[in-house]
Amino acid sequence: MTMSLTDLSAATRSVPELAAAVQGPVLLPDDDGYAAEAATWNVATQHRPLVIVGATGTDDVAAAVRWAGRHGLAVAVQATGHGAVRPAEDCVLVTTSRMQDLTVDLVTRTARAAAGVRWASVINAAAPHGLAPLNGSSSQVGVVGYTLGGGTGPLGRRFGFAADHVRSVEIVTADGAVRTIDADHESDLFWAVRGGKGNFGIVTAIEFGLFEVPAFFGGGIYFPAAHAAEVLHAYRQWAPGLPEEMTTSVALLRLPPLPQLPEPLRGAFVAHLRVAYQGSAEEGTRLVAPMRAVAPALIDGVGELPYTAVDAVHQDPVDPMPSHEGGVLLGGLSAGTIDRILAVAGPQVDLPLVMVELRQLGGAFSRPAAVPNAVSGRGAAFSLFTIGLGLPDLRPAVDAGIGAVLAAAGDDIVPGGLMNFSGSAGPEALLANWSPADRDRLLRVKRSYDPTNVFSTNQAIAA
Repeated sequence: MTMSLTDLSAATRSVPELAAAVQGPVLLPDDDGYAAEAATWNVATQHRPLVIVGATGTDDVAAAVRWAGRHGLAVAVQATGHGAVRPAEDCVLVTTSRMQDLTVDLVTRTARAAAGVRWASVINAAAPHGLAPLNGSSSQVGVVGYTLGGGTGPLGRRFGFAADHVRSVEIVTADGAVRTIDADHESDLFWAVRGGKGNFGIVTAIEFGLFEVPAFFGGGIYFPAAHAAEVLHAYRQWAPGLPEEMTTSVALLRLPPLPQLPEPLRGAFVAHLRVAYQGSAEEGTRLVAPMRAVAPALIDGVGELPYTAVDAVHQDPVDPMPSHEGGVLLGGLSAGTIDRILAVAGPQVDLPLVMVELRQLGGAFSRPAAVPNAVSGRGAAFSLFTIGLGLPDLRPAVDAGIGAVLAAAGDDIVPGGLMNFSGSAGPEALLANWSPADRDRLLRVKRSYDPTNVFSTNQAIAA
């Protein structure tokens, strides 16, 4: 959606009308608090909306969308800012961080989370009852955005994508209507939002299944740069033989020289093996033994852990950082792909890539959901994903590095992609994540519920 300066001026003059219709703050660019409200976790993406609505609940979201519609403005949404990959400009930005309602139903083993809830809150609410959600690698990420993009977490090979276990969704569509959708109510929209992310409206709450996981065997092992090649080649041979109760990944990390990092990791290049196993510690120890034997570890943090310690698997950064990313799916992992990745991103190469990750898929990730959804990427064996420093002066080198890493996978690359790992891909590139049939269905739903492309600012497909 594009607007003339006259249209923008008219919308700005009617902001008091918007402020009167919502309970939360309404902020313009010159207002105190505007910058903090627009701030992202990925600080390489800087939002510059015409107006921000700090929603306190579903009614605020609906009022903001209706006001935007009357003025021909696009609408973007942000909860934690982790998914910020494209700037929101000259639009209405709805922030949902104030929407923190969370309930856990022990009888049905479900949780209902409002749009601003982070995974840490769900984990901590469910853990006293021996239950766990299908969260991602970081518990600081928001529940809704992660889940709508599919969700490939540490329990995924056992239980599947997070989106596979969504029971119902509350969503505000482009007409400002509040809809509660599930398998029996507006099933086409329910299919599309579970995997199609924020293309169809602003999801204000989701209800999803929990699983009996009081503890698990897992964590991470850091290997020194000198053994990176041995670790990656061993992983290539080891991972395909694992039971689906074990979810794994391995990453090449260029770590910053930060004092909060353990001394062996400060400023180091490391190979980081991550494992999460749903089974006994004895069997987990046996399964991990071949990788432990590859090389001496700098740090070995794999053991039996309560589920509240699940962040220990990936140990993702907790502070905001500038990043730019890209990914592809692999049908297999050949020795040639490992060699080429090491050639362009190994410890001998000076480049501004923070992480190059191989994440094992398969298992339940490959099986269809009980209630079909639009999650893409089923059937791939691995995801290859890389993150670079998103600083303007480094952007050419980062783009070149990401391109070289993804190209290194060569013939192992298969069609499709994971929505959450698509970075700043444009509408056409995003559509390539899906099969032609699913692509056509998504576009039909988009045209039905958002014909004027109101939700065009975040990761979005064209109407």
